[in-house]
Amino acid sequence: MTPRNLVLGACPHDCPDTCALVTTVQDGVAVKLQGNPAHPHTAGVLCTKVSRYIERNDHAERLVQPLKRSGAKGSGRFEPVTWEAALDDIARRLKKIADDDPEKILPYSYAGTMGLVQAESMDRRFFHKLGASLLDRTICSTAGAEGLSFTLGGKVGMRVEFFAEAKLILIWGSNSIASNLHFWRHAMTARRAGARLVCIDPRRTETADKCDEHIALLPGTDGALALAMMHELVVNDGLDHDYIERHTLGWAALRERALQWPPGRAAAVCGVPEAQIVELARAYATTRPAAIRLNYGMQRVRGGGNAARAIASLPALVGAWRDRAGGLLLSSSGHFPVDRAVLQRPDLMGGRRPRTINMSTIGDALLDRSKPIEAVVVYNSNPVAIAPESGRVVAGFAREDLFTVVMEQFQTDTADFADYVLPATTQLEHWDIHVSYGHTDVLLNRPAVAPRGEARSNAQVFRELAARMGFDDPCFADDDLALCRAAFAPGVVDFEQLATQGFASLDLPEAPFAEGNFPTPSGRCEFFSERLAASGQDGLPDHVPNYEPAGASKEFPLAMISPPARNFLNSSFVNVRSLRSIEGEPLLEINPADAEARGIVDGAVVRVHNQRGEYICRAAVSRRARLGVVHGLGIWWRKLGIEGTNVNQLTSQRLTDIGRGPTFYDCWVEVGPCAERS
Repeated sequence: MTPRNLVLGACPHDCPDTCALVTTVQDGVAVKLQGNPAHPHTAGVLCTKVSRYIERNDHAERLVQPLKRSGAKGSGRFEPVTWEAALDDIARRLKKIADDDPEKILPYSYAGTMGLVQAESMDRRFFHKLGASLLDRTICSTAGAEGLSFTLGGKVGMRVEFFAEAKLILIWGSNSIASNLHFWRHAMTARRAGARLVCIDPRRTETADKCDEHIALLPGTDGALALAMMHELVVNDGLDHDYIERHTLGWAALRERALQWPPGRAAAVCGVPEAQIVELARAYATTRPAAIRLNYGMQRVRGGGNAARAIASLPALVGAWRDRAGGLLLSSSGHFPVDRAVLQRPDLMGGRRPRTINMSTIGDALLDRSKPIEAVVVYNSNPVAIAPESGRVVAGFAREDLFTVVMEQFQTDTADFADYVLPATTQLEHWDIHVSYGHTDVLLNRPAVAPRGEARSNAQVFRELAARMGFDDPCFADDDLALCRAAFAPGVVDFEQLATQGFASLDLPEAPFAEGNFPTPSGRCEFFSERLAASGQDGLPDHVPNYEPAGASKEFPLAMISPPARNFLNSSFVNVRSLRSIEGEPLLEINPADAEARGIVDGAVVRVHNQRGEYICRAAVSRRARLGVVHGLGIWWRKLGIEGTNVNQLTSQRLTDIGRGPTFYDCWVEVGPCAERS
């Protein structure tokens, strides 16, 4: 039994590790936060970011009372208001818009918390009943997720703990040390036992530094690399013919496509030595077990969905799925049988089919006057900072005729544009239940301390708005604990076990696809997807070039990717002073040769620009950047930038080939000195 002053919880942040937490409470105050040593995946260890969570919870700048705008949009000037007055006015204004057309109201949320209750329960019920526009939540992972679904049948894969037994691990598009620390522990276990680690990433990350080999391909060329590996598997007969025959679909057609991609062709596209591709394919064909840890960085380009499909096809070609330490993991979230119909109640739409607005194109959507958005309710997100082409996002949120409500813990860039800011609870202050996309345990989060000031949970706010809107369906009376219990059908998860130890493991096979049984329509790994072909797309994976490939433009010759700064998580933690002091200030990493050609020295203020705008920041001349590629480390709040912008001033609203996702890493720029601002 857990001592009364120790409260079990779960990390809420957008990370595959989904750590189990233990909070020590004395006299109603959280005095210590640590990883739960009883949880095998967490093993008592937290990342630097979350180890500072109490500092974030107790931050002097926490929002503790509702605020009403008193200055111009974006000025950040507000005055206190009571909850009753704020909610009454918000409900009145939403009802007035809904009486005209509820689709003029848009919810905007994402993964500021990953909890099923505070992120996707009472809020969805409220907006479904209202008839508001639906939000296509694409900002992070839909290209890779849908690519995986068309190939493997869902966001499924090998279990993370078995990477420790692999003999070859390809870490593809992931800075695991910074963003998947507990997987890295398993990778290090494997390496100590003799495994070889290969990092495939345009940037020489901290993870690449620690691997046996780094393949520094150009952004957006991952599909070409995977196809060249297939070519070598074919011509050198590195295939598991029995597995292909019994458990795959479309091999003859994929074989022909792969033969169009000899290593020399891929080397020219990827910007890496041909010999490196040949050796990678040889090692993958001859090493068993071989495992791929794929992450979402590689799919934030035009061809991201196709690239994910190509990479996800590789394990079936060599029979890697036969071993519990073989196969691929991009996301494990598809293994969790969450009862989203009960949580979200789409039936409350009553047969209506509201329009859907893509969150990755929110800038264009807010400026489209053909059927204008008249109200936005933002929670669990900071779109002014994190959405692409942020100049247009700012212009949209600056509309005086746009009614904006922001539910937040801090005065973010987006909160500055709100008409009302409502103080939200943190993970230490509310109930929630969590699944993971990096392991296969369910976690329960208990509130450890009382909410700061007048903060209320997201679910509570939507309950109160529903009451004011006259929504009297019984489901709007469910409290947060009841919502936790409703997340899974009875018998799927032992809730008493969750309540007692804070986590419960799914009962899953160790090698889920050793005998096929993929959750695809055919039950096979689908190299050729009839579903894609029926929608008019290529049924086979292919290399789809970037919209903006490196070196293709004389005006903007540099490719730019914008990976997260190590001590931030998207735009969270940017205002935690101890973490911001580690990061210093917004930086652009640039290769020494590219810097010298432009007269840029380390530490200089530079102007990064393209056809969408400019971004002023400081240069870090670094061999972490390969020739022709720069890295705008993000995601800093705009208000903390040198001239009030961040790297998303430069990214575009164009979408991926599959999944309608953003193309943050498909971006060309030019960089020059900015001496007058040094």
